[in-house]
Amino acid sequence: MHCRRGGSASAADGDLHSVTLMLNWTPNAHHAGIAYALEHGYYAEAGIDLEIIEPGADIGADAAVASGKAEFGISQAESLLPARASGMGISAIATLLPVNDSALMGLASSGLSEDPASLAGLTYGGYGGALETEIMSALTECGGGDPASIEFIDIGNVDYLAGMAQDRFDVAWVFGGWDALRAQMERDDVVVLPLSAHQDCIPNWYTPVIIGNDAAMAADPELTRAFVAATSRGYDAVIEDPRAGADALLAVAPELDASLVRAAVAYYAPLYRSDAEGEAGRFGQMDKAVWDRFTEFLVRAGMLDDASALEGAWTNEYLPAPSAS
Repeated sequence: MHCRRGGSASAADGDLHSVTLMLNWTPNAHHAGIAYALEHGYYAEAGIDLEIIEPGADIGADAAVASGKAEFGISQAESLLPARASGMGISAIATLLPVNDSALMGLASSGLSEDPASLAGLTYGGYGGALETEIMSALTECGGGDPASIEFIDIGNVDYLAGMAQDRFDVAWVFGGWDALRAQMERDDVVVLPLSAHQDCIPNWYTPVIIGNDAAMAADPELTRAFVAATSRGYDAVIEDPRAGADALLAVAPELDASLVRAAVAYYAPLYRSDAEGEAGRFGQMDKAVWDRFTEFLVRAGMLDDASALEGAWTNEYLPAPSAS
């Protein structure tokens, strides 16, 4: 997807600020609120001419935002913190999901169940990331299984169901409201183990998150507030009308499977915002305890040398004030 929207009324004034947003992946239901805001002119009303681009083979959102090639990006806590540790001046300004929707998926024939102990002895197909190994190991051990019994193989971006059906691997890491949902629409023997159901064993963390360039945001905080406000309006609208959110996503990414998009946006609509009242009920709101626990997990796992990267890594200051209700 590579699209740009201004708005006829605002564009005529010549006052739109060109802004580029780099996604974290190809368009999916996580981005429905952005698509809605784009299609309904919310960014133009905020004075923004928004261009949305996908990450390239040689650059992702963290590096693009840090280098100024994009004003904002969609990232995730597990890459943001190491990026900051390496010296990148970027930070999270909103989360798209207050609770991580990551899940482990497999076929019933593999023996996978919602019990983490069932992971013992299985073959995990992934990207070879350290976080994958640590989460799988922590879950398995917490369930009473032996992490050393898990076989890890690198599979990259493949057709998960086909690989499982061919017995190449037993379990893969997916998002519950996208790949897992698509798999469940295709066959009835798909088993999903949500990571969020086991926060006694592993931390919650924010993924995906909206990130910005620290120096640029400090220089023009009103642009950041305008961007986040327009984005928040989009997600609030999708929460109220998921079908309209699906229509907007399909308008900007017509190559997507319409039935999956409609099911996925309906799945995510109640999850874009937490159930808590007040500030915690705002779209985008992040909590210090979540960031602290996840950072501690990365340090214990040896993925960060220390917790110093967390300082200044996130803020709620650009979110719109909570509505009085």
